[in-house]
Amino acid sequence: MTTSRTGAARGARGTYCGHCGGPCVPWTDGGGNADDGGTAAPSPAHRQCLSSLQWEPPRFCVQCGRRLKVQVTPLGWRAECSRHGPTTAP
Repeated sequence: MTTSRTGAARGARGTYCGHCGGPCVPWTDGGGNADDGGTAAPSPAHRQCLSSLQWEPPRFCVQCGRRLKVQVTPLGWRAECSRHGPTTAP
């Protein structure tokens, strides 16, 4: 796949965190309120990662957790996974 996945890079749902590479799993808060599948980070542990991704490019692929090859330019950034292709800045 070589299409742009800027949503995935900016914190949309994925299997892995784009900032730290850790697994993103559905959660509940203990009071019966489950993850609603929205655009927020999938678990409280990745809220800091989500805020970091608003200002810097992703470092890990959200689909497989592999480290990305990232190139930063004056006009934006480009990140590429060896398995899933490029992700570009919006």
